[in-house]
Amino acid sequence: MMPPAELVRIEYRAPYDWSRMLRFLAARSLKGVESVRDDAYLRTVRLGEHAGWISVRNEPTGSSLIVEASPSLAPVLPELLERLRHVFDVSANPAIIGAHLAKHALLADSIARRPGLRVPGAFDGFELAVRAILGQQVTVKAATTIAGRFANAFGDAIDTPFAELTHLSPTSRRIAAASVSEIASLGIIQTRARSIVAIAEEIESGRLVLEPGAHPSAVIARLVTLPGIGAWTADYIAMRALRWSDAFPRGDIALRNALGRVTAARAESLSQEWRPWRSYATLHLWFESGEREVTAASR
Repeated sequence: MMPPAELVRIEYRAPYDWSRMLRFLAARSLKGVESVRDDAYLRTVRLGEHAGWISVRNEPTGSSLIVEASPSLAPVLPELLERLRHVFDVSANPAIIGAHLAKHALLADSIARRPGLRVPGAFDGFELAVRAILGQQVTVKAATTIAGRFANAFGDAIDTPFAELTHLSPTSRRIAAASVSEIASLGIIQTRARSIVAIAEEIESGRLVLEPGAHPSAVIARLVTLPGIGAWTADYIAMRALRWSDAFPRGDIALRNALGRVTAARAESLSQEWRPWRSYATLHLWFESGEREVTAASR
């Protein structure tokens, strides 16, 4: 008989928009590594020498997330829980953030309708960086397809109780040792393959740290010196991997359209009043834009 899974509770400040958190993660999930089903988030995990799986579900009556982790992850449970706190943004204070952003006409309606919206973080900075690079100038669906192909090609296989969880996420060490042509052979264009290898090499050398607590300005400045990494990619990585509350990907087309089809410079100007919570404003505008399009298409 297998030992029972670890079961742990992570508390948060209500309200918490769990459905939109899952929707965001599901649309960007790595095939074989992540899955969203039955109102829960599932993924494989590697922390040091320990590998396994987790399941996270919401318990709104207790204002808590319930984490189930494979017994193999018991030795690294504190680190695992810390990472999950970042992924699910449980430290956010929606009352303070909402009160600030609701002062502004462009956001007031969304704040009222989505009071518990959080900024999804990243379980692994390198994994998120790869996802951001593959998302350059393509749809979320297209980027997710290619990212899944990448994960299955370079991630180690793992057995789990879930049929859809089959691989661990590729490590920066594995990719730093790969050639650009190996990555490009998956249908990834050369410039993006080169960017992925460059970021892996930077992380392995210690010159780049993509974790909460890293200085956003310094990380962004370093990222944009790498081949194929522009402001949008750097800002997106800062928002999710670094948990920077004031990140603002000003060049994002969907974001600019949500603001009235403005220029990147105008978007930056409009966003100044939202500081220091521009990451949250960005999520509100993305969901406002996306849900407006879905509503229109369903009519």
